[in-house]
Amino acid sequence: RTEKNPQAVWNHPQWWIDRVRKDHPGQWQAVLQANNSRAPLILRVNERKTTQAGYLQALATAGIDASPVGRHGVVLAAARPVPCLPGFAEGLFSVQDAAAQLAAPLLLQELAKPGEGDARLHILDACAAPGGKTAHLLELVDCEVTALDIDPRRCERVGQNLLRLGLQAEVRVGDAGQPDGWWDGRPYDGILLDAPCTASGI
Repeated sequence: RTEKNPQAVWNHPQWWIDRVRKDHPGQWQAVLQANNSRAPLILRVNERKTTQAGYLQALATAGIDASPVGRHGVVLAAARPVPCLPGFAEGLFSVQDAAAQLAAPLLLQELAKPGEGDARLHILDACAAPGGKTAHLLELVDCEVTALDIDPRRCERVGQNLLRLGLQAEVRVGDAGQPDGWWDGRPYDGILLDAPCTASGI
């Protein structure tokens, strides 16, 4: 019967249930229950085109309830079709989870070493599709970004997203583990690698 099957009850694979139960013995059921709830719609404001406060005002003018999250994020009180939100076609925002919005600023903070001059940073975003972190890097600083992904169709999506946001990167199809197939030998100042990109914490 399904009520006696943990995978059916919690809608998670058994290995995950076991791990959460081991790591959080007092809260494991609450963790799994929260994980099954609908995630909020979170946007990242394109700071090249607007500000967090400015976009919150645009949403309020459109009658959409939202609040700030982090330095560049906006969380909507209720999800809506993304293309219908104010400023979508103009590239004012991207959809990106609040936790994922930390990656680009953390990398840039690490690369901002004193005494390194004003040379533009040369950054590789490995496993880049659909391009959220590539775009965030370009929104925050003037830099050169190589957006690499192994899937050609997903690379097309990276290009489409950058075009909508008014940003430019070198989008390449390739395997990050086999640089001889795509790398020109020029060293990168930093590499952003988010793998596996599942937001599961594994």
